[in-house]
Amino acid sequence: MGLFAFLKNKFSKKETNDVSKRYEQGLKKSREAFANKLENLSKRYAKVNAEYFEELEQILIEADVGVALTLRLVEELLNKSQKEHLEDPKAINEELVDMMFVDYVSKGEGITNEIEFSKGKPLVLLVEGVNGVGKTTSIAKLAYRYIKQGKKVLLVAADTFRAGATEQLTIWSKRLSCPIVSGKEGGDPASVCYDGAEYAKKNDIDLMIVDTAGRLQNKANLMNELGKMKRVLAKEIPGAPHETFLIIDANTGQNGVSQAKAFKEVSDITGIVITKMDGTSKGGIILSIRDELGVPVRFIGLGEKMEDLEEFDLDEYLNGLLLGEKDE
Repeated sequence: MGLFAFLKNKFSKKETNDVSKRYEQGLKKSREAFANKLENLSKRYAKVNAEYFEELEQILIEADVGVALTLRLVEELLNKSQKEHLEDPKAINEELVDMMFVDYVSKGEGITNEIEFSKGKPLVLLVEGVNGVGKTTSIAKLAYRYIKQGKKVLLVAADTFRAGATEQLTIWSKRLSCPIVSGKEGGDPASVCYDGAEYAKKNDIDLMIVDTAGRLQNKANLMNELGKMKRVLAKEIPGAPHETFLIIDANTGQNGVSQAKAFKEVSDITGIVITKMDGTSKGGIILSIRDELGVPVRFIGLGEKMEDLEEFDLDEYLNGLLLGEKDE
């Protein structure tokens, strides 16, 4: 059984749970733009031909799957079509789903999305990203997620560069009833990290989430700043930072992929958090990032509510993107 048939069988048999509902609702715009185009394409051709594959290529690129991955997928589909005499457009589209899945899981390291607290205590999570991508809100949602799991969470406001960054995080700390360590605006972020580490050790903190400045326009400064923060953290807490998440706004498309590449040059990214997936019609960015960086998407933002930050699930994603309920 191919993956397409497996997913269709899996999601048609089970009662739709809250996670599946959030995926389907959150990916509605992408599904309407992507899956509907694929379906319409298959209806217009009795048999696949060169023109079919050209149109398929355009659909994938418009969905932000990425040029390199698109060209590779279409070439593989074309070869498979010729070798196995596959002419049915629907069969080709089903093969496409299989290839998307295989391509994602075959890239980079194994996929572990949840934070593994066995790595140390306190576990230190560094959060990076440019301004405006939803970094502060994502930090709050991650904190909320683990507070609900019974973890003691500390927020560390080490983005001393952006005006208002500390104030925003402080508001969230009050809403979440979790402690925060902060410094002066324009102060040394490494010093804030030191204070945060000391607080975490003394107060039996499970998870220490560190906000950072997203000054990507000056890579040298960013590299030096992050390097100093990491040295301080590692000195105070063995192995820290244990995780480094990069926040990417789904609406930025291939610019988001470029941001991810730039951050990866200056930092050891262990996971991507994609925000605002519910607001984009270009859901292919997840496949593109995984293909070009080899870094797994760990969490995905499917709405504005605190619980709408979901652990990334490839089956749920492909179902929500391609097979979920369509409006009549």
